[in-house]
Amino acid sequence: MDPRVASVNIERQGRQVEDLLAVEEPLEIRVVYFDEGELREEAVSITMRTPGNDWELALGFLHGEGLLPDASLLASRKPLLPERSGCNSVRVNFAKEAAFDPSSLKRHFYTTSSCGVCGKASLDALRANLGQVALDPRCPQVNRSVISSLPKKLRDAQAVFQQTGGLHAAGIFSPTGRLILSREDVGRHNAVDKAVGRLLLDDALPASDCILMVSGRTSFEILQKALAAGIPMVAAVSAPSSLAVQLAQEFDLTLCGFVRQGDFNTYHDPGRLSG
Repeated sequence: MDPRVASVNIERQGRQVEDLLAVEEPLEIRVVYFDEGELREEAVSITMRTPGNDWELALGFLHGEGLLPDASLLASRKPLLPERSGCNSVRVNFAKEAAFDPSSLKRHFYTTSSCGVCGKASLDALRANLGQVALDPRCPQVNRSVISSLPKKLRDAQAVFQQTGGLHAAGIFSPTGRLILSREDVGRHNAVDKAVGRLLLDDALPASDCILMVSGRTSFEILQKALAAGIPMVAAVSAPSSLAVQLAQEFDLTLCGFVRQGDFNTYHDPGRLSG
């Protein structure tokens, strides 16, 4: 069976039947780096995720936190051990010559929720993590009909969701609405990390000519990850949080929400939209 799917017996209308659930397991992300010539290893994060694409998840997470700007800092673009079912730890090895500051592990992480924390503290932390990120002003115009078409395209790519109904998804799209890649996970932010991690491995960052489409709502974390990846447009089938809108306004991301039934709201910068 697909390691992302679990089978359980349930009762439905008085009968015992089989049901399929999305798997949720912890993943520990560890960083291996050189500090004054000594090889060191530290745990960076533990996240609850759906197994699969764990290497991409780890790289996307580190990139979003400003710790891994590009793949050239890695000792290898492949994990030391191949991904396998039941393995809940992944190690990211930095190259010996990579300038990795271990104190950044303490500086970069702060408590978050799915909709962000204190606005001022979150924005201050983001500025410290990523600096003054400038999105490419030459990003192409996107027709409004393209935005309206994205939810169905993303849903059609959600193989595990179609079995379980229990996963979020993140899709990277071209300005014409072509699906470049999609990832699924129980956590919407994990799905984004997996997608960004793939772009990083493909040397496709910054993704200044791409649209990020997510299922569910858009939180501060998702906007942060889009900003770090250089993605200028974020769309979602549900609402953004207030802090997500603040972030879009400060860093000039186009943010669309409630993309449903051919319509949507634009919460900031409709100037990138046409039609």
